Order: sequence, then structure tokens, then C-alpha cells
Amino acid sequence: MANRSSNRAAIPEAKSALDRFKYEVASEIGVPLKDGYNGDLTSRQNGSVGGYMVKKMIEAQEKQMTGK
Repeated sequence: MANRSSNRAAIPEAKSALDRFKYEVASEIGVPLKDGYNGDLTSRQNGSVGGYMVKKMIEAQEKQMTGK
């Protein structure tokens, strides 16, 4: 079966930076994310990584917009 995911980076060059960010966030919140298969993690663990990534990106954007 072909991979038909529409989950693609808007800027493909940013993929490696986003991957590094993902592992950094996982480490910060104590999720044992590893390179490769992570099927042993719960949906809650995986979701918390994504949610915290979004939170940090929003905070960074807000700081940039306010000039701080």
C-alpha cells in the first residue's frame, strides 16, 4: 500500500530542524522517544510531544512579534 499521507512539511529544508526539536521536546518532558519505531509509546505520550512542540513554537512567535 502506498503512503498517501498529506502530512508534509511546508518547507522541506526544515525537516531536520523539526526532528531535532521533536527529540529535544521529548527529552524535556520525559518521553522516551527514539529514532525509528516508537509503537511502544502511548497515544498520550506521543500527543504530549506534539502539543508541547506547538506550545513552544507559539511562545517563540509571540516573543518575536512583541520584540522580546
